[in-house]
Amino acid sequence: MGGLRKYIILLLAGSVIFMALFAFLGYRAFHAPSEVSEETVFLVPGGQGLIRTARLLEEKGLISNRDIFKIGVMLKGEERNLKAGEFLIPARQSMDQLMAILVKGEVIQHTLTIPEGWTSFQITEYLNGIENLSDTIEAPPIEGSILPETYHYTHGTSRFDLLSRMQEQQLVLLDQLWDHRDPDLPFDSIDEAIILASIVERETGLPEERAHIAGVFINRLRRSIRLQSDPTIIYGIDPKGFLERGLRRSELDDRENPYNTYQINGLPPTAIAHPGRASIEAVLHPMQTDDVYFFADGTGGHVFAKTLNEHRKNVVQWRRIENERR
Repeated sequence: MGGLRKYIILLLAGSVIFMALFAFLGYRAFHAPSEVSEETVFLVPGGQGLIRTARLLEEKGLISNRDIFKIGVMLKGEERNLKAGEFLIPARQSMDQLMAILVKGEVIQHTLTIPEGWTSFQITEYLNGIENLSDTIEAPPIEGSILPETYHYTHGTSRFDLLSRMQEQQLVLLDQLWDHRDPDLPFDSIDEAIILASIVERETGLPEERAHIAGVFINRLRRSIRLQSDPTIIYGIDPKGFLERGLRRSELDDRENPYNTYQINGLPPTAIAHPGRASIEAVLHPMQTDDVYFFADGTGGHVFAKTLNEHRKNVVQWRRIENERR
C-alpha cells in the first residue's frame, strides 16, 4: 500500500513538473520573435474564429505552433476580440505581438482616385476591375452624381458602399457651395449646375481656363445662343464619353441626338461626366467676361472671342499657324 502511495505521489509530481515545463516552454514560444524577416500581409475573413485563424497563421509561417497560439490567446481572454480585415504584420513578431495586432484591428487602408471628368461607364469599369473590392456594379451610377476625389477603403469593401460614399461627398460639397453662388445665374437648380459643370470639365483640362469657359457658356445661356459643345454630342453618340475619331458633319447636324447642343437650345438632358470641385465652383462663380466664342488652340488651351467676326479671324489665323508648323 505504501509503495502504491509513493508511486502516485511520484506520478503527480512528474505531471506537475511536466506541466510546469510545458507552460514555461509554451510561454517562451508565445513571446519569442518569429523567424519571418519581412513584413507580411495577412487577411482575416469576416466571421472567422480563433481555430481557423491559428491554422492559417501557422500555414503562412507567421507562427511556429497553432496550439500554443490558441492557448496563449485564450489564457489572455482575447479569443473573441480578434478582428477581421487585412493586416500588415511587421517582421519578427512574436505570437503575443501578433495577437495584439489582430485585437487592435488597425487594418490596411487602400486608396483609389476617381479623375475629374470621368463618365459613369469609366468609373464602373474601374471599380469593377479592383480585385480587393466586393460585389459587382451592373448599372452605372447617375451621370454627374459622384465627386471625383481620392478615397480610402479596406479589403472587401462593397463597391456599392464606395459609390454611396462618393455620392454623399458630392452632396456635402454642393450644400457648401450652392447657397454662395453668384446671383442671377441662368439656371435655377443644382442639377442644371452639375450639367453645365460637366460640360466645362470635358471642354478643358487647364485649371486656369475653367472659370473662363464657364463664363462663355453663361453668356451664351443668357443670350439664348446654343452652347455648341462637341463633348455633349460625343456623349449622345456614346455614353462612354469618348470617340476614337473626330466628329462628322452629319453628327453635328443630327437633330435626333438630344445631347447635340448645336441643334438644341439650352442644356442637354443630363450631365455628360462627373465634374470636380473646381468645375462646379467655376460654374457657380464664372469669370465676368464679354467672350461668347472659343476654340481649341491645339495645345490643350483655347482662344476666346467676343464676336463671331473676331472668332472667325482667330480660327483663320490659328489654321495658318498650324499649316506653317506642318
